[in-house]
Amino acid sequence: MNVVALVLENHQGEILVAKRADYKHLGGMWEFPGGKVEQGETQLQAIIRETKEEIDFDLPTAIPLITTTHEYEDLILTLDVWYHQANNPKVYPNEGQPLKWVKRTELKNLGMPEADMPTIQAIENLTFS
Repeated sequence: MNVVALVLENHQGEILVAKRADYKHLGGMWEFPGGKVEQGETQLQAIIRETKEEIDFDLPTAIPLITTTHEYEDLILTLDVWYHQANNPKVYPNEGQPLKWVKRTELKNLGMPEADMPTIQAIENLTFS
């Protein structure tokens, strides 16, 4: 399964996370907003669409952060993660999911899926010159 996710960072250095619905795979865990890549869609097109659908945010641009593959018991996941920093981004939980902004250092303690651990490491090492 090909999935995209967005690491959206605000001007205070906080990262947006969303809580997965209880009825979904890995329900109740926190994750980066995103979703499945549809047929005929590029990863960039998918993250722009998913960001609008999930958190009502018009993603103007994004840079690739990390691509990982993770094998769960019931599926193999290829995760393309994108990064965008915005000054006071306005987001809205279109699917009724809880959203929250957290410091980079808090991500490890949130109870996020195993597939997100390489992304968390990449975020901790993210610097701009």
